[in-house]
Amino acid sequence: MQPLTTRAARVGRVFQLMLEGVAGATLFGMMLLTTVDVTGRYFFNAPILGAVELTQLMLAALVFLSLPIVCWRQEHVSVDLLDAIFPARLVWIREVLVNLLVTVALWVMAQRVWALAERAFSWGDVTEFLRIPYGYLIGLISIMLALSALLTL
Repeated sequence: MQPLTTRAARVGRVFQLMLEGVAGATLFGMMLLTTVDVTGRYFFNAPILGAVELTQLMLAALVFLSLPIVCWRQEHVSVDLLDAIFPARLVWIREVLVNLLVTVALWVMAQRVWALAERAFSWGDVTEFLRIPYGYLIGLISIMLALSALLTL
């Protein structure tokens, strides 16, 4: 039987690969949609209707599908202004405090965005042209924020 940490690492890796695959497919879809839309617009005078809306929705999904991966790998953008004056023996305390602060911030954002998703569903908010419900995307954003908060711990 495998140790729990090995199994957890394997499950985490599978989940990471799934998120990377979905984010990559979303990015590829954006690229394909933009290419076909621009080609159709300039060469055939026939753009894809709703391409801008779809691109906006896919971009939001791409950003928040990638956030848990960044948190899992601890590859956040950071500024090292305090590294020179911070004692090396206390770096781990700073990292723990920063991770706790980021976790709390992500969790609060997840809760607030979830409330927005519920409101979008109850009001029937949809995109202007294609009439795609906003609630699904906002719910996905909230779930990815909550997952990112858990992975930052």
